[in-house]
Amino acid sequence: MRIRLPANNWRPRDYQMPLWRYLENGGKRAVAVWHRRAGKDELSLHHTCLKAMQEPGTYWHMLPEAEQARKAIWNAINPHTGRRRIDEAFPVELRETTRENEMFLRLKGTGSTWQVVGSDNFNKLVGSPPRGVIFSEYSVANPAAWAYIRPILAENGGWAIFIYTPRGRNHGLQLYNASKTSPGWFSQILPATATSVFTADQLENERSESIAQFGIELGTSYFEQEYLCSFDAAVMGAIYAGALRRIEALGQITKVKVQDNAPVHTAWDLGFDDLTAIWFWQQVGPEVHLIDYYENSGQDTAFYCDVLKDKGYAYGKHYVPHDAAHQLMAAGGRSIVQQAWAEGVKMDVIPATSQQNQIAAARKTIQACWFNEETTAKGLDGLRSYQYEWDDTKRTLKTSPRHDWSSHAADAFEIIAQVWQTPKAKGEIEKPRFFNDLTANELFYPKPKTPARPERI
Repeated sequence: MRIRLPANNWRPRDYQMPLWRYLENGGKRAVAVWHRRAGKDELSLHHTCLKAMQEPGTYWHMLPEAEQARKAIWNAINPHTGRRRIDEAFPVELRETTRENEMFLRLKGTGSTWQVVGSDNFNKLVGSPPRGVIFSEYSVANPAAWAYIRPILAENGGWAIFIYTPRGRNHGLQLYNASKTSPGWFSQILPATATSVFTADQLENERSESIAQFGIELGTSYFEQEYLCSFDAAVMGAIYAGALRRIEALGQITKVKVQDNAPVHTAWDLGFDDLTAIWFWQQVGPEVHLIDYYENSGQDTAFYCDVLKDKGYAYGKHYVPHDAAHQLMAAGGRSIVQQAWAEGVKMDVIPATSQQNQIAAARKTIQACWFNEETTAKGLDGLRSYQYEWDDTKRTLKTSPRHDWSSHAADAFEIIAQVWQTPKAKGEIEKPRFFNDLTANELFYPKPKTPARPERI
């Protein structure tokens, strides 16, 4: 049985043709910032099937999280046909293998494989390296996924397509701006006013309903973000994006040099299966200078201690969250702090405090911060993307932030907010420190408490 591709009589819509022609002519890098319901994933699925039948290889359709990928792609139904989108783009007749649990297909003839994956575990995917990758909803995905995959595609001549609506001035905007001046890249912003998907009346109705659901400020921002592709619209629930915009306008996100007369401190958020994030910072008078940022996953404590040594800064304190004193990271029963001390990195453990206190302190601290834009770009992406979740039932933002790739940079930054101190005024009595400045013996082998003597009657 012969199947004509793209399958199921699918054809690109008129406004999709510039991207489709670019891809048909062998284009390898595309950024499509398209409005909601513009058919970004649909076009990408059909293009991938076409390429997979022409060129044997491994192909991925990547969303921010694996579970999100299952709902949005693997199980998604086309409301116009009632069929699964993947069945329309990858007809069953073309498949040799379908593995539902792994969201995986193998095609007949070429042996190409296609899989729906999440950027939350991109570095754990096994098998042959990808030849083509769709980065769907890239503006809310972990940007480290592209940094990991880029050299693979450069080596094997593969392609990458980034499809998303904006989420503030984060890595999505940076990639779009870079694509406009990068040779060979396709670059396009497509608001709903430039396509035939919605009439003017429908767009006005969408705007009104967004305001009714979220309120005038959030509703307008949501509409401008989702339908007008605005990078400047406030991200709903963003915790630090507003404060960062204010200091950016003041010129505090720029080039920041390391000061020789001030020690470099570090603040950590620790993980093994999850990300470990480290901020490098100096206190210079009343200012906090963020000079560097590093993150990685799947590594042990000794690895991160080597990262510090390789950077070669003149270090002061190394601050870690309270659970580091008993948390293990792949080293024979010793805590992270014990392992770090053995490597010569003397960590200071920060007492636990409420999430609300941490966020309040961090918002205040941002006002005093100067970020070295180039070396802290990943950390800034995390801070800009960190947000509260929306509760559809209560129609309000939840009180707890969403835990995703961005929360690690934010959690590490919140440690800085707990330990840095504004300079004391002349004659001011020194206040107690917030952190535990413990010696190795006190930390590892605390002295037993002396039993209280009974009071004499």
